[in-house]
Amino acid sequence: MTDILQQDSDRDSRHLLRMQRKKAVVDEKIAAAQDERGVLMINTGNGKGKSTAAFGVVARALGHDIRVAVIQFVKGRSDTGEEGFFRQFARTNPGCLNWHVSGEGFTWETSDRARDAAVACAAWDVACGYLADPAIGLIVLDEFTYALKYGWLDSAPVLAALAARPPLQHVIITGRGASEVLIEAADTVTEMTLVKHAFKAGVKAMPGVEW
Repeated sequence: MTDILQQDSDRDSRHLLRMQRKKAVVDEKIAAAQDERGVLMINTGNGKGKSTAAFGVVARALGHDIRVAVIQFVKGRSDTGEEGFFRQFARTNPGCLNWHVSGEGFTWETSDRARDAAVACAAWDVACGYLADPAIGLIVLDEFTYALKYGWLDSAPVLAALAARPPLQHVIITGRGASEVLIEAADTVTEMTLVKHAFKAGVKAMPGVEW
């Protein structure tokens, strides 16, 4: 019994030392990170959750009374759960959120490159208006990576507009296959990795989970 108590005491002591060392490292990093500016974030990769994570940040921003704009570049449906929820919120909190469903569906559904490019350019014009507005604290460019991947937009003016945005404005870009130039320009990049997906087992997209 004495040996067990001694082992527990030793384990507790080692744990305390590890946590103290970890706290010192974390505190040092927090002390070094003193810049306050808008950040460019990218959620990319083949896994599920890129847009979902962005909309979680939308909720967080709204909780801090930060004005938000969402521009969806590929998705053409207006019956998603997240849009329904946030539109309800916006009705009771006017001026806090602008939501634009600017796509016409995925390119393999439209099969019309010229029309896809025109729609993307129109959506980008809307986004540029928000990128020039210091009153907007967070912009989500949902599925925007495809606009560059498929050549609907040129990278140079996009990067210039992102770089010239108001100093405290945050931007989240979502979509698969983020380009190297986009990743290089970003402050935070997260790659979602697919391990398993119910769709591959024949489960249809379920409301409240997939849309």
